[in-house]
Amino acid sequence: MSALQNILEFNEKFVAEKQYEEYATTKFPDKKIVVLSCMDTRLVELLPKAMNLRNGDVKVVKSAGAIVNHPFGGIMRSILVAVYELKADEVYVIGHYDCGMSAVDSNVMIGHMLERGVKQETIDVINYARIDLKEWLRGFGDIKTSVLKSVDLVRNHPLMPTGVPVHGLIIDPETGKLDLVSDGSDKVK
Repeated sequence: MSALQNILEFNEKFVAEKQYEEYATTKFPDKKIVVLSCMDTRLVELLPKAMNLRNGDVKVVKSAGAIVNHPFGGIMRSILVAVYELKADEVYVIGHYDCGMSAVDSNVMIGHMLERGVKQETIDVINYARIDLKEWLRGFGDIKTSVLKSVDLVRNHPLMPTGVPVHGLIIDPETGKLDLVSDGSDKVK
């Protein structure tokens, strides 16, 4: 049985037994927080537990490395939607130690793309369109620097309202310990 079939079979039982009822909440975050975190599998349950968060408490946006890599990309749009439309009034950018994104080599990744069937012509067209594919796919070296870069981009975004603190933290994926990198409360515009 495929993973999809397993999921659908489980879901049918989940709905029939009304297991969803314990997760009922609204679309508005109770703690008025939006969290940008990495998509790392170790954080799925650990991060909310380490922050004392329950279903309905926060809006969660995930990206590889907890990186905001474009001021007008989907990650930043999601943060702005959470602030303006869903009533979040604080932003937390939370990276983690031992992040796989720190080791991403864009040349190697492009090689993997070619091995899996992406044509060299496609890569060439993307580069010809002045999209720096190697830069776009590049990992980062230092997690603290990466978190601070994303915090700075969000904090100083021209569409971010004044008075919204943007915090930067790093979580240990083994213990759940949070290290504060930047307290946005003292930097509110």
